[in-house]
Amino acid sequence: MNPGSSPSPSTGRGATAVRRIATVVAAGVTRPPAPRPRWLKRGRVDLVAVADVIVALICLAATNSTLSNHHVASAGAIFLISLALCAPLAARTYLPLTAWCASAIALFWAGGAFSPIGVLPGGLLVYILCLYAVAVRCESWVVVTAAVATAMGGIYVYGQTPTTAVLAAAVPVLAGVVVRTRRGGREQLAVQERRHEGERALLEERQRIARELHDVVAHHMSVIAIQAEAAPYKTPDPPKELVQSFAEIRASALSGLHELRRVLGVLRSDAPDTTPQPGLGDLDGLLQSARNAGVTVTAAISGTARPLPDGVDLSAYRIVQEALSNAMRHAPGAPVEVKLYYGEAALVVEIRNEHPPAGARGGVPADGGGHGIIGMRERATMLGGNLQAGPTEKGEFLVTAALPLDNKPAENQP
Repeated sequence: MNPGSSPSPSTGRGATAVRRIATVVAAGVTRPPAPRPRWLKRGRVDLVAVADVIVALICLAATNSTLSNHHVASAGAIFLISLALCAPLAARTYLPLTAWCASAIALFWAGGAFSPIGVLPGGLLVYILCLYAVAVRCESWVVVTAAVATAMGGIYVYGQTPTTAVLAAAVPVLAGVVVRTRRGGREQLAVQERRHEGERALLEERQRIARELHDVVAHHMSVIAIQAEAAPYKTPDPPKELVQSFAEIRASALSGLHELRRVLGVLRSDAPDTTPQPGLGDLDGLLQSARNAGVTVTAAISGTARPLPDGVDLSAYRIVQEALSNAMRHAPGAPVEVKLYYGEAALVVEIRNEHPPAGARGGVPADGGGHGIIGMRERATMLGGNLQAGPTEKGEFLVTAALPLDNKPAENQP
């Protein structure tokens, strides 16, 4: 092509076709392998892959012996032919499509070059296993293409009847499709179970929050009823209207308290907990308990500490408690830092744990992956606040909760 000349239409179409093929290849036609059951794994060793290598070695020995008995070539050439026929099986767990292509080329070439021998059992077994792997893990159009190529090769290379060739292609493909369908069903069931487990954990946490708020609200309404009953006696000769107003206030408080107990009392267990609800005033005891369990915990407070609404006080304590529990569970031995920021409009709670020390098991949980994070986020949302939990750029795990002090719904909730 001369410099400055424009490419021909055929060249442009060819480049477009190449780009499309590259896009298809880049998108991938092979699904990742399904997780192995525990009895098929020994640490990082995949016993299925080990079995493939063993079967490949057995097929290699059998094929090499068959070709040697027929004296079709030199010993070196026979070994290379046997290796080409059987080696793809060792790669089918990791590269099923590549293994099938290599097995197909080797098998069809060997069948054409050494047709007097007929079908080589070792090479045929390797091919069937590789075709099965393609049916299990590759896209549907790839599976159909492999099945058609198998049938055509059986007819035109090995001289089989159409019925025999189609049957030879259909058996491993159907077996792979059945296994693939069952695995897909199990994966969908596992996803549904995880979703239902998360929903169940959310409902349980809401019940717990409702029980705790029942105690807080019931206490305040009881105080209102008592003060309304005692108020008229603090003033000599109170007006009749004032006494009547306080009586109505007391009656409304008692009625509301009764309705509250009736609606939320169903959430109570048979043995009600009479322990007072905790708050940030009990934070020192919580941190000391974590230290006694072997966790290095530091605490810092910014802003002007002051009394908080009961709901905020209780939720802040529970968030710190759950975050410490998660840190001890997922990053044992890692230092934890707890910070409280008393702002004008909100209380900000921050819990940060570092990397677990070398040799320790576990790690930080994924964002939203644990039921504790679901409960913490529910508590913050209930108060009109928000909570973020996840790993930082430094590899730490950070939980940050903003709890409004005016109990108004947050304008921008995630």
